Amino acid sequence: VALFITAIASFIGSSVAIVMTMGFSVAIAEMAVNFSSYEYFAVMLMGLIAASTLSSGSPIKGLASVVLGVTIGIAGTDVTSGQYRFTFGFQGLSDGVNLVAIAMGLFGISELMSNVTRGPGGRMPVGKVTLRSMLPNREEWRQMWAPAGRGSVIGAVIGVLPGAGPVLSSFMAYVVEKKVAKDPSRFGNGAIEGITAPEAANNAATQAGFIPTLSLGIPGDALMALMLGAMLIHGIVPGPTFITHHPDMFWGLVMSFWIGNIMLLVLNIPLNGVWVRMLAIPYHILYPAILVLICIGVFSVRGSGFDVIVALGFGLLVFVMNRLRYPTAPVLLGFILGPLIEEHFKRALLVSRGDMMIFIERPISASLLCVSLALLLLSVWQ
Repeated sequence: VALFITAIASFIGSSVAIVMTMGFSVAIAEMAVNFSSYEYFAVMLMGLIAASTLSSGSPIKGLASVVLGVTIGIAGTDVTSGQYRFTFGFQGLSDGVNLVAIAMGLFGISELMSNVTRGPGGRMPVGKVTLRSMLPNREEWRQMWAPAGRGSVIGAVIGVLPGAGPVLSSFMAYVVEKKVAKDPSRFGNGAIEGITAPEAANNAATQAGFIPTLSLGIPGDALMALMLGAMLIHGIVPGPTFITHHPDMFWGLVMSFWIGNIMLLVLNIPLNGVWVRMLAIPYHILYPAILVLICIGVFSVRGSGFDVIVALGFGLLVFVMNRLRYPTAPVLLGFILGPLIEEHFKRALLVSRGDMMIFIERPISASLLCVSLALLLLSVWQ
């Protein structure tokens, strides 16, 4: 049922973002490009504060997790001066800590360690998977639609902003659902909303990343930058005139989005039975295989054995954090947003010649900072 729902939520999120790409590409991109470093700093700061104050458990522990992520994120080469910082002599840290290594350590290796410590596991009895067994019941259908809609909107909005991407949108959607839920304790124990909103947000953000890339020539992430480079090689310059000068390519891309979105359902739903059958594999065989695949995946990104060590180290760290009831999702948010916040903060102060009041004088950044302050006060009051 969970795999079926994730496929439906992904389809909904992608569909919402494709419609936005078709109808509002230029308008949304113009709105995003009007954001200067002041607004980017304010909105990312708000994201960090929301991640720390709205996470489960103690807000102080949530803030500590965010600070840990920010600290890890600033290691590497300073963008402004080009100097190494917090590398401690390790050449593998010169380009910073690899995001894939951290993500695999946070949510892959730590999960394996947690499962192993629960005791030996045997075969899980798995019956025959049919379409009827995959379908959610009436209550699960009812619980799915609102989170799918909220996740789609969050993902589409965040996906338009360069540098944000699907990772941030997924966790922001999860945090929002946990905050609006009547019983947040259900999350982590099979809550439908906990998988619906992040899946919808993830696909919506990935799809919405094409809006600034095609309309303004501003890539939202590494994948969009790669695609932008491929288009430039062929003499096609994405920008405000791209849709009018190359309508065949633009609408051809849109149709390919729809085809890919439909194929998502065609491939995922019939193969759900294959994925579920993997639960019948004994744990003492499954866990080492997963660990090996994680290490291969981390190593293949940059061909660095150091990244594998980083992933294993973070897996152990997060395992300890889970035992001490520290939230782990804010660590990843802090790691992603920390360097971006620093970059936009430096750029804003360079433009304003060190005048901090400029953040308050600009209405959008001032509004976002007020929201951040309200979140902090709400956390203290609670």
